[in-house]
Amino acid sequence: MIKILAIDDQQLILLSLEKHLGDLGYDIKCATSGKEGLECFDVFQPDMVIVDINMDDMSGLDVVKAIRLEKESDVKIMVLSGNTDEETIIDGFDLGIDDYMKKPVSLNEVTIRVSRMFGIKPTTSKPKETDKKGQMIQERCIGVVIPCYNEEKRLLSTEFIDFVHSNLGYHLCFVNDGSTDNTLEVLNKLSKSRETNISVFNCKKNGGKAEAVRQGILHLVKEDQLDYIGYLDADLSTDFRDFDDLVKTIERSDFKIVSGSRMSRMGANITKESARKIISMSINLIIRTILGMPFNDTQCGAKIMDKDIAKLMFKDRFITSWIFDVEIFMRMRKHYGKKKAISYICEQPLKRWIHADGSKLSMRDSIKIVGQLGQIAVHYR
Repeated sequence: MIKILAIDDQQLILLSLEKHLGDLGYDIKCATSGKEGLECFDVFQPDMVIVDINMDDMSGLDVVKAIRLEKESDVKIMVLSGNTDEETIIDGFDLGIDDYMKKPVSLNEVTIRVSRMFGIKPTTSKPKETDKKGQMIQERCIGVVIPCYNEEKRLLSTEFIDFVHSNLGYHLCFVNDGSTDNTLEVLNKLSKSRETNISVFNCKKNGGKAEAVRQGILHLVKEDQLDYIGYLDADLSTDFRDFDDLVKTIERSDFKIVSGSRMSRMGANITKESARKIISMSINLIIRTILGMPFNDTQCGAKIMDKDIAKLMFKDRFITSWIFDVEIFMRMRKHYGKKKAISYICEQPLKRWIHADGSKLSMRDSIKIVGQLGQIAVHYR
């Protein structure tokens, strides 16, 4: 049996590799650091090493150098990394790696490359009809908070399961906000046997959306493997594909927060009830006046942010329950100053957004928002 040692500091990636390659008949061991990987190398004596480049304790290139120069081993080495720097890739081949794969990459492609290295017929898992690319390993690990209050009917959707099955770098944290229906039971069923990619944080008492999201994010920031943390509405009015686009933007830029925007534009499927649309436009005008920053849709329920920013922005309770998004923008301005805050926040138009039936925010609530905006203006002055 061919033995493979996988070294990566992100467990979401390791567990996916371990299960996939293990199911295909390989004997695979995993290590979460370069030092641990080298120790395991001596004991396990693998036929192949799969290693990431960007690890905190010891870089993947240092691991390769130790294997080739110190241990004088000619074991096959594949680099699986999000590092696309040309000089790094060349250094890897100069040190004697056999292959370099850039994330994101499908598990099927990894399988084919591993098989060909050993001269055996590749074995791959056929992707679903709805998922032609199969299971993808992301460049980074992302945590997503999904607040839930009496959402048992909406959560029966298979979209959540399909998404984490296909996107292996994601972890969905559902926060049950003291629901009075069977939401908690549905969530526990959803996470069963999927604990690596789906977790449930239960709030016994209803504290409102702001506190539910805050508790979920404070729970996720404890996870060392996560690079970015965001949140998304349970009704999936923002498409998962759009959310992934927000992630790609923050990965490839210096932005600290990337927020979705539902502003209508050519080629986008953005629908709202007419009355809600008028009220939203009026509220957005008030928000822009209070913020003093050029953002058009602070209230979009799809945001992704740098992990350190998430920890800072969600450290303290919010003074409002529904429009805490505005408070995040205000906290950014207060902490960094107006000019820097604007440069750190990106507002990205969504390609699709549809108002879902059964929204918890009524027209009466919309009127209350105006008063809450007054509170924010005074509190953050």
